Amino acid sequence: MTEFLVIRIGEGRDSPANWIAVDARGARRSPPVTGPLGEAVADIGEREVIVLVPGTEVLTTTVDIPLKGAKLQAALPYALEEFLADDVDELHFAAGSRRDSGALPVAVVNRDKLVEWQSWLQQASISPASIIADSYGLARIPGTVSLLVAENQVMLNDGADTELLLQGVSPADALAAIGVLDEVSQEVAEDEQAARPGRHILVYCDPLDEERYQLEWIAIRNEADSLDVKLMPDGALPRLAATVASGAGVNLLQGVFGAKAEYAGMFRPWKYAAMLLLAFALIGVGSKAADYYRLSREEAELKTLFQAEYRQMAPGAPEVLDPQAVINSYRNRGSASDDAPQVFLQSMQYLSLALQKNRKASIQAISYRAGVTDVRLTAPNVATLDSIQRMVDESGQFSAAIQSTDQDGDQVSSRIQIRVTGP
Repeated sequence: MTEFLVIRIGEGRDSPANWIAVDARGARRSPPVTGPLGEAVADIGEREVIVLVPGTEVLTTTVDIPLKGAKLQAALPYALEEFLADDVDELHFAAGSRRDSGALPVAVVNRDKLVEWQSWLQQASISPASIIADSYGLARIPGTVSLLVAENQVMLNDGADTELLLQGVSPADALAAIGVLDEVSQEVAEDEQAARPGRHILVYCDPLDEERYQLEWIAIRNEADSLDVKLMPDGALPRLAATVASGAGVNLLQGVFGAKAEYAGMFRPWKYAAMLLLAFALIGVGSKAADYYRLSREEAELKTLFQAEYRQMAPGAPEVLDPQAVINSYRNRGSASDDAPQVFLQSMQYLSLALQKNRKASIQAISYRAGVTDVRLTAPNVATLDSIQRMVDESGQFSAAIQSTDQDGDQVSSRIQIRVTGP
């Protein structure tokens, strides 16, 4: 299963960073670590890096724009311009995956700030696949208002499309800010006022904040349907990491900031498949090269053999560069019959087969005219000549007749005439 190293950076360059390894289901693969940002490199290995940046520097909101891709990127500044204090030319806009409600989550950050974070990471030799505001680290649960109380901040969402990060406020004030319940005071809890209908509320906090807001928890319980407080003994990072590793949040590395990172992230899962494909390609090229070399050798050998045979038929002929052209020339050459070249070549084929069986015989001269091939040859005896004649006859296409025989020393000189049989 894919593993991630989630690194949470601080407000300043020299602020300590926190990091933890988790898998895609949010399960821990290492304990949380705190230290200089550069030390996180040792724990990356083959893991994909997700960097969490301070949510106080990133505006998170939603829009309802039925656009995608480059058109969406171009429309976002105009859709949000009236809600922003800074010049849109100084801001970077990034969009996430459209939610079931149709709302599109959007993160807005100052361009210079994003460049600054990237320079910190580059100096630490860290190449992140994603840079996400830490306020996206609180999971959205339908029908539940979730809060994460830590570091004098309250992260919260309403389980739908509202997400906020507030500083210097109490959990009750944060709930009041999104209209979940009215402001709750300690006096409300102490007087035990009658409860009014509210919502299910889930709170994550460390043990100190759990004790600090004891009375406020009681007051919230009186206002809401239910309240569940879960402790974070190891701090907020494990909770935030588990959420973003499962795919939550808006990656700021988009557009001009995301081309290199997005391509790297896209091809990383296919690394081993690409290596295997490359290996197959190399094997294929090697096989084709071997076949080409083998066929080139065979072609050269056939050309040499053709040249030798052709010079026996046409002594003194120049070297043949194109054997096929020579064959075509013989086929097209005028003769007593349009089939003359073919008849001649076929008669030579059967004569050759006969001579292979009678290797002591040798051809002295060959001539062809009007469908008749005259062959002058020598053989050790008449029996050899008879064997050659009989084998040509057995072809069924040609008949051979011995026209003359003369004793020449220990050899018999003979003339054999070969002609087509049948229609």
